[in-house]
Amino acid sequence: MNKLPQQLNKLLFAATALFLVGCSNTRFVPEGDYLYTGASITILSDSLPKSKKSALEDLLKESLTPKPNKSFLGLRPQIYIYNKVSEPKKDKGFKHWLKYKVGKKPVYLSDVDIPFNLDLIENTGENNGYFNISASYDTVPKNKKVHINYEVSPRVQYTINEVTFPQDSTILAKEIRKTTDESLLKINDPFSLDVIKNERERIDAKLKENGFYYFDPNNIIVQVDSTEVKHKVNLKVKIKNDTPELAKEQFTIDKIYIFSDYNLRNARNRRNLVRANTDTILWKDNVYILDPKEKFRPQIYDRALYFKSGDLYNRSNHNLTLSRLINLGTFKFVKNQFVLKDSTAQKFDVYYYLTPNDFKSLRLETLGKSNSASYVGGEVNFNWRHRNFLRGAELFTATLYTAIDFQLGGSKEANNIYRVGSRFSLTWPRIIAPFKFQSSSAFVPRTRVQLGYEYQNRTQLYTLHNFNASFGYLWKENALREHDLKLLEVTYVAPEKTTAKYEEEIAKYPPLARVTEKQLIFGPVYSYIFTNTMLPKKHTFYYKGLLDLSANLTGIISGANAEKEAPKTILGVAYSQYIKTEHDFRYYLKLNNTSQLASRFIAGVAYPYGNSVHMPFSKQFFVGGSNSIRAFRARTLGPGSYDPRGEGSSFYHDQAGDVKLEANLEYRANIISFLNAAVFVDAGNVWLFNEETTRPGGQFSKEFLSEIAVGAGFGLRFDFNILILRTDLAMPLRIPYYPKGDRWTFNEIDFSRKTWRRDNLMFNIAIGYPF
Repeated sequence: MNKLPQQLNKLLFAATALFLVGCSNTRFVPEGDYLYTGASITILSDSLPKSKKSALEDLLKESLTPKPNKSFLGLRPQIYIYNKVSEPKKDKGFKHWLKYKVGKKPVYLSDVDIPFNLDLIENTGENNGYFNISASYDTVPKNKKVHINYEVSPRVQYTINEVTFPQDSTILAKEIRKTTDESLLKINDPFSLDVIKNERERIDAKLKENGFYYFDPNNIIVQVDSTEVKHKVNLKVKIKNDTPELAKEQFTIDKIYIFSDYNLRNARNRRNLVRANTDTILWKDNVYILDPKEKFRPQIYDRALYFKSGDLYNRSNHNLTLSRLINLGTFKFVKNQFVLKDSTAQKFDVYYYLTPNDFKSLRLETLGKSNSASYVGGEVNFNWRHRNFLRGAELFTATLYTAIDFQLGGSKEANNIYRVGSRFSLTWPRIIAPFKFQSSSAFVPRTRVQLGYEYQNRTQLYTLHNFNASFGYLWKENALREHDLKLLEVTYVAPEKTTAKYEEEIAKYPPLARVTEKQLIFGPVYSYIFTNTMLPKKHTFYYKGLLDLSANLTGIISGANAEKEAPKTILGVAYSQYIKTEHDFRYYLKLNNTSQLASRFIAGVAYPYGNSVHMPFSKQFFVGGSNSIRAFRARTLGPGSYDPRGEGSSFYHDQAGDVKLEANLEYRANIISFLNAAVFVDAGNVWLFNEETTRPGGQFSKEFLSEIAVGAGFGLRFDFNILILRTDLAMPLRIPYYPKGDRWTFNEIDFSRKTWRRDNLMFNIAIGYPF
């Protein structure tokens, strides 16, 4: 491996030293004080197992206050910025933002209330069953910095010996006893105040499902007795004596009133709205609707209301109804009210006040974009939407757009791309099918029809007409699981013309002909998404699976066999027959509050058969670019060990395959405020199912592992809340089209050489995270 020149080494050393000195914050520490760098907990106990010690240390450390300033590689740049920026004269502006938003006020030893922390440690221990806990501390000063070590003696942790619940004959006590099998209070479990709080909330949630509208967790008290058995506690769950009588009663639903066009500005006594308005009509089953302008068909409420007259009140139906009404997308505000009919009836009248959105809207969008194939460009979209198209909360959208992509740098023979098109979509807030679809999800299932057309002109090469249409369903089981089933998706691609220049390229490289050939693709497409990344967990996952089928049944019935005879056609166009599946799995590990390890693995297979020898170009897999293997330009990698540089044309960026494998690993850390950094490694490639003489080495074989490309790099992410701007600098570490034995490129790395930097350093700019 070539060494960096001596001068460059000196320069890097000097820059590093200057940075380390510059970020030293101890010279700003007031006389007699210390920069607080944090605290540690040492558990003094021979009886506690290692796992319990570790858990207790983490628990106690989390309770300590204040938290020290964040550090990055041992440095604290936020303190340095705070100290170096003088006090701003105003409470706004750049200087104030830099000092107080980017910078952070240093935490000194004088800011730490050690006696208060000792009390916190003991209280936290007692709340977790360590009733005889004690704590002491010691400070460890060094070079104007100080670290505090707290020594804790927890002694014996108390466990639960017995749990009892209310035994009287009231309805409330009976309902509580029905839930005891699900109790969080388990015999021999450690005593925990948090578990007791959760148990109270569990009981309250169960009672809310059984008509106890006015009950509250604070109506429950859990008495603790630690005197009967040594190092054990007896827990007695009781209803407080001062619990209101209403909280002890079950309530049912009587009448339901829906105000479909409620105006918040003209709100008055809501119950009087019913009496004062003669337009209130009985729809069915004690459900009354006030919609004098008949903006909505009542059927939309049939699929949104989970309460029926005579039902016992329960919180799930309460929340599901509100969620469904909101998820219709037609109402701007949704409010409800449960009104007690009288003090003896134990019945509610339910009122829903719905404020519609503006049904019609126009929007003009302008977009700027770039990609790793050196293309930049823009797009203009003109959007029109109607949120209540057929008076049933249907969403109709129409979009007209025009776009241009042109190449900045890269291949000199690249050609600009002009696109003009339209998209139309109509979505019903229900499943339209000959079968009955039941869903208890808070998310409204939908039926969608889409139509689209695009005219594409790649200058000097070809022009294409692209028509597409689909019909299918979208539904969510819950917030974590989502389904998208297109029963039929049709794509028809027709070339308008190809230039003589492109024909010459096809003669030299026949696979290019597939880009402009007539294509007819039709069949079902199904995708499934599971994600819990929105949850505050240490381990979170994302998975998306795709199954795309084209003309499978048609090809089988017609006996299509393109390898032996001419392909079968529909209206004179050969249809594509294939099976395609792709799986995207992501795993996120939260290391601490400021750093994360993110990983992704993608595997895809697209198999042409029957009426097709090759996959349609638009349905093949591609790798490279800002959201893939970042050390390689988009669509320049693969298939297999094929070297696309030998093409000598503008089609360097059109490499595709039928098999895809990709893996990514990225370490992400927050540096200061809006600025995050990342270090990453990407690997993968694409391959062909069938061998092509024009792309030697492209077929998938048992040697596929030796044809994996590897790249690595680092990047910065600028998080502005509404926008994340990402910059990544990557370089190839393994190039699959190099000769066997020479594919690793460590020995070629030479940052001092201009030609190496130009040919190997790949700079990506993108919006959002790569995965």
